[in-house]
Amino acid sequence: MSHDQSSRPVFFVTSPLEQEHVDRIAGAAGGRIEIRYEPDLLAPTRYVADHNGVDGFQLTEEQEKRFMAHLSDANILWDFPTLPKGAPHLLEAAPNLQWVQTTSSGVGQLVHRLGLASSNLRVSTASGVHAEPLAEFVMLVLLSQMKQLSRLQADQQAHRWVRYCGDELPGKEMVIIGPGKIGKRVAEVAHAFGMTVSAMGRRNDPERARELGVDRMFGRDDMFDALSEADCVVLCCPHTPETENLIDAQAFNVMKDGVVFVNISRGPVVVEDALYGALTSGKIGFAGLDVFRTEPLPEESPFWDLPNVLVSPHSASTAYSENRKISDIFCHNLECFLDDRVEEMRNLLDFEAMY
Repeated sequence: MSHDQSSRPVFFVTSPLEQEHVDRIAGAAGGRIEIRYEPDLLAPTRYVADHNGVDGFQLTEEQEKRFMAHLSDANILWDFPTLPKGAPHLLEAAPNLQWVQTTSSGVGQLVHRLGLASSNLRVSTASGVHAEPLAEFVMLVLLSQMKQLSRLQADQQAHRWVRYCGDELPGKEMVIIGPGKIGKRVAEVAHAFGMTVSAMGRRNDPERARELGVDRMFGRDDMFDALSEADCVVLCCPHTPETENLIDAQAFNVMKDGVVFVNISRGPVVVEDALYGALTSGKIGFAGLDVFRTEPLPEESPFWDLPNVLVSPHSASTAYSENRKISDIFCHNLECFLDDRVEEMRNLLDFEAMY
């Protein structure tokens, strides 16, 4: 696909993005694309790298008209747009659309919900962008438990000086379920703390173990064997039909008593009733939960009040550097797209595997 100056592809920014990153993209494009960026069409943000913006944001009739006009011209989108009520299907609203750069890694379910799985659309994800902050969150959870952070805070608040014995990470076994770019970084950080790291993927593949830098690899059929040896279980698999309800009561039952459990995957990967039971029985010593089946977590959810749970509002992956890193991926992919080297584009979503 060759793009001359007279038929420049139209790039429409459909979710909040800072001006500095739009400028970087414009510089990288070198005039070869037409950028449609109108901040007044995007919801005001609540925090850095907020891709949704404030709740309840609505376009005026005039703004909606502009938004839909840009969408109808667009060849490339920054994020899947939130379409106004009553708008046609995305591919009808954007008949020229060829490629969407998303700001999330886990967009497989969304693509299927939008009815795009059989389309020729290219979708590139933010895979790998969140690996660092998520690995740090895993270690935050682990260290909080090993060093009894809640005890220290309670004693400090009570002005109470009581010596105690904590634990340490060297020699502990971490099991990562669904290792990809995030799992690889989690494994690297865990190794730096002297932990032994195993991973469970679709199959037991020694070559994959070397790629990931883990000590052992387990296949799906051996999941219970892997879980039974874990001092810490980390979920970072995508949500697919294959992984839905993957961690159920049976999975929790085979884990060691007092295991540390971290979910940075998606809520539906875990059967929440079974998770609650494991937390209240002491099977799970401590859990860091960044995701839930229903988000926001309902105010009446019992997870809020469990003393051995750290609730994170699906924010463990968000860091100040996020949009810069996604823009880096986009700039690389844009060059490939414009130069007819689409096979070299990074992070292209496999519609069948859903990641």
